[in-house]
Amino acid sequence: MATSNRYTVGFRRKREGRTDYKKRLKLLKAEKPRLVIRRSLNNIIAQIIEYSPDGDKVVATVVSKVLDKFGWSLSKTSLPCAYLTGLLLAKKVSSKGVKEAIVDIGLSTSVKGSRLFAAVKGAIDGGLSIPHSADVLPSEDRIKGKHIVDYYNKLDDIKRKKLFSGYLKNNVRVEDLSKIFDDVKQKILKS
Repeated sequence: MATSNRYTVGFRRKREGRTDYKKRLKLLKAEKPRLVIRRSLNNIIAQIIEYSPDGDKVVATVVSKVLDKFGWSLSKTSLPCAYLTGLLLAKKVSSKGVKEAIVDIGLSTSVKGSRLFAAVKGAIDGGLSIPHSADVLPSEDRIKGKHIVDYYNKLDDIKRKKLFSGYLKNNVRVEDLSKIFDDVKQKILKS
């Protein structure tokens, strides 16, 4: 601990490693609403947030568990679910006049083709204008869950029952994943 009178305590969120203030300042200088995407153990959370000197204002929030209303009874953290969450958020904010945003993934690691970028792709397909590089977005096959079906087909019956118990519990065939995805996507677009 410093003993001179020049010592000052840093911001609490910076000390805890919860906020990168340099990155935040760059995002705020863009003067656009932020598309904030966060993952938890059980859900994907997508928000549109606007800066205000009195504190950030949340324009809209979508949590992936809301997709149950549209018929998505599968994993709430999968890549297809992240895409649908971003799509639903874009449809929700279009009525509030938000046309563009910039991506804020916070302290999450930027990984090409990840769930975070699947949510960005969903928001773009929903009508938001977001500056991005096309090579970081996941492919259409991954968005529709083809990689999940391929993995399922490689497993033996014992591992299938263990790893895909959620599908079995909901009486869903893994091979029908892309059909379920398309049905839910159409319901979101019609809403």
